[in-house]
Amino acid sequence: MSSAILMETSAPPTHERVYQSLRDMILFGDLRPGHTVTLQGIADQLDVSMTPVREAVRRLIAEQALQLHGNRRISVPLINSSRLEELYDVRLLLEPKLAAKSLLFERNNLAARLEKIDIQVDEAIASGDIKTYLTQNYRFHFELYESANSTIYLPIIASLWLQVGPFLRVVCGRMGTSSLADHHKSAIDAILKNDKKRLMNEIRKDLSQGLEQLRVEIRDVEAR
Repeated sequence: MSSAILMETSAPPTHERVYQSLRDMILFGDLRPGHTVTLQGIADQLDVSMTPVREAVRRLIAEQALQLHGNRRISVPLINSSRLEELYDVRLLLEPKLAAKSLLFERNNLAARLEKIDIQVDEAIASGDIKTYLTQNYRFHFELYESANSTIYLPIIASLWLQVGPFLRVVCGRMGTSSLADHHKSAIDAILKNDKKRLMNEIRKDLSQGLEQLRVEIRDVEAR
């Protein structure tokens, strides 16, 4: 068997699997903002040794997705209004541009893939399944963004989502899914029609809706 086949079929290294697992826990709100957990607790939960956990935590601290406390405890950092606005200033600038770049590639196949994901988004909204909604909404956006084949935009945008994601879980937990209308279908239609300007506008409106919900939540927290 060739080495190339071995590489394709072998499992990812433990440290990478731990990083991805911990990243998803942050991104989809399994780790609540401000709530501390121990490194040993993470290792026990993921059934691994401390070494890959420490490496994953270092990476996520560098991405500003975690902060380290004393006694080997970590937490998702809290966010304030000014930081929220800065994060979305960058998101609203970069994400519509990256979405537009996807139109340089296979539009019909991309639209078909997005439609399948959006069905799952709609089903999650209808059933009130917050975790599935967050997961599939993320899949929708990154299926679109990854199709643009950018090695510059994508890591930056992924880091921004990682910093905002835990707070979307909080908002959805308080408000439910009934208010989570999105602009996915209009974005798909813009892709099919090769309408770059409209696609950028639909992504911008989709992000702005999330921003408004987060603004309300964070203002309420700051007012307490």
